[in-house]
Amino acid sequence: MKKWQLAIVLLAFTIMLGACGAKQETGSVSTDEASASESQAEQQEGTGTEESAEDKGSNFPMTITPTIAKSENEDGTAYNFAEVEFESKPNNIVVFDYGFLDTLDALGVEGIVGVPKGSTLPTYLEDYNSDDYTNIGTLKEPLLEDIAALEPDVIFISGRQSAFYDQLKEITPNVVFVGTQQDDYWNTFLGSVDIAGKLFGKEAEAEEYLAQFDSALEEIKALAGNYQTSLVTMYNEGSLSGFATNSRFGYIYDIYGFQSVTEDIDASSHGSNFGFEAILEFNPEVLFVIDRTAAINGGDSNIDADMENDIIKQIKAYENNQIVYLDGALCT
Repeated sequence: MKKWQLAIVLLAFTIMLGACGAKQETGSVSTDEASASESQAEQQEGTGTEESAEDKGSNFPMTITPTIAKSENEDGTAYNFAEVEFESKPNNIVVFDYGFLDTLDALGVEGIVGVPKGSTLPTYLEDYNSDDYTNIGTLKEPLLEDIAALEPDVIFISGRQSAFYDQLKEITPNVVFVGTQQDDYWNTFLGSVDIAGKLFGKEAEAEEYLAQFDSALEEIKALAGNYQTSLVTMYNEGSLSGFATNSRFGYIYDIYGFQSVTEDIDASSHGSNFGFEAILEFNPEVLFVIDRTAAINGGDSNIDADMENDIIKQIKAYENNQIVYLDGALCT
């Protein structure tokens, strides 16, 4: 079975979707220009020397808008996320969202002190297993006392930590939601990169970072145009779930340009449970298989053996060598 390296690389760029769908506006950053100008003038008059914009704090105070203002879990519980005003650049950084952690890492942001090691860190972030970074719990169960001991200047969260939003705000008022939105993934992802670039003075690095997507997206869209039907599935301990355009993995259709073989799939964040026979009935030309088992078990998975069965061997994707395995740690 074929593994498209380009697809895997692009997914590495667009890592980590929010666990729950959400609705509202995307994130943005604004600065108090009048205050910044006044502060800059005062410093120049007082010292008579020129300093860097970062040293002078000319970008602060800065108001950060969360990527999503409101999220709603599948049980109907809703959470609202507020704007945060920063008087200066944060130094002690706690990060729950692995995707945003990867963005900070790619931009060269320093000051990260805590990450959730209780959940399996993706291999591409394994450096954060070092003792240099405090374990702040799991993606779903923060260690609140340990986080408070770090005295963080900012805590970045996404959907899985929504229920702890108010408790985290008791540690610091600077809790910023940077997760993505199921039905507007690309714009919310861009919003999170914008937040990272401006808050930490990494605008140039962010621009270069995003430029990688442009060329990769053009290539993968051209590739997608060669096929009429595709299906995104998730493998988990021998079971399969399916995802259509209105799902957490809808970006494979909406952003990459692949055509869904069906829209008749539950939009649940966990997908629609169905067997190999359903895949044969849909019979897609391209089959994406996200390996959640490997992501949970640190790389161990029986996916190759389970997918090499007599049913799957009858579908077009298998016959044409177009079954694409995707790293679950990059997607889930």
